[in-house]
Amino acid sequence: MAVALVLRALGLGDLLTGLPAMRALRRARPADRVVLAAPAALAPLARLSGAVDAVLPHAGLHEGPLRTDRPPALAVNLHGRGPESTVLLRATGPGQLWAFGLGPPWRDGEHEVDRWCRLVGHYGVPADPADLALLPPDRLGPAPGAVVIHPGAAAGSRRWPVDRFAAVAAALAADGHRVVVTGGPSERDLAGAVGAETLAPDLLGLAALVADAALLVCGDTGVAHLATAYRTPSVLLFGPVPPAEWGPRSGPHTVLWKGSGHGDPHGTRPDPALLAITVDEVLAAARRTARAPAAP
Repeated sequence: MAVALVLRALGLGDLLTGLPAMRALRRARPADRVVLAAPAALAPLARLSGAVDAVLPHAGLHEGPLRTDRPPALAVNLHGRGPESTVLLRATGPGQLWAFGLGPPWRDGEHEVDRWCRLVGHYGVPADPADLALLPPDRLGPAPGAVVIHPGAAAGSRRWPVDRFAAVAAALAADGHRVVVTGGPSERDLAGAVGAETLAPDLLGLAALVADAALLVCGDTGVAHLATAYRTPSVLLFGPVPPAEWGPRSGPHTVLWKGSGHGDPHGTRPDPALLAITVDEVLAAARRTARAPAAP
């Protein structure tokens, strides 16, 4: 069986924004085995998406070569603009290689979903940018009907101050919502500082939690894309990166952003545009957007 190898060895949000392009490739090559090179932690969700047949664990460009059993019939660079990612795929000896630079030009400022749909479309594979939905995991979420607050983000420039998250959590709890806070192993102190019930589910547990939630409140981070995938109401706080590039375009979501351009998405301090968003604005958006509190 021929193999189509897709490189997107990035994070949760990157996986989810790449789904329309990957699903289009899956439909276009039904006889191929579609293999996604991505971090091993994302494998359960990647398989749940139906977009790929297998995951080749790879942590990113710093890890070294992609170790494949044989040269793929096709390699697709959904990782970046190159050249490093394209060189990594070329080293596998593919029959064909699809990538920016070899095919269409890269466009700064393009929405992340549209970018990868345009790449595969250039090679004759039409993709639907709205094809972002996921089936929920085959398990009940750990807090059905709760308001989920996720205060973390990969960089400090995308983290709204924790005391503001705490104020939002307290007010929504007073409204009658069950409020839970999520965070990974490195975010336990941050999650605990919000002052609400904390949960640290695995990836499928997190997906089930968001799928069943009354509302998600978080910054520009991967968890936000789970709300898009499950059409869960959300309030999303953007700072250094415009929502026109990474935000939802439809659905029950409220996006708050007070920027006028790009900041540093990898900075250590909260971006000024993020700090300009007030607790009162987030609360007002949450109360408009959330599903009603679950009955006791």
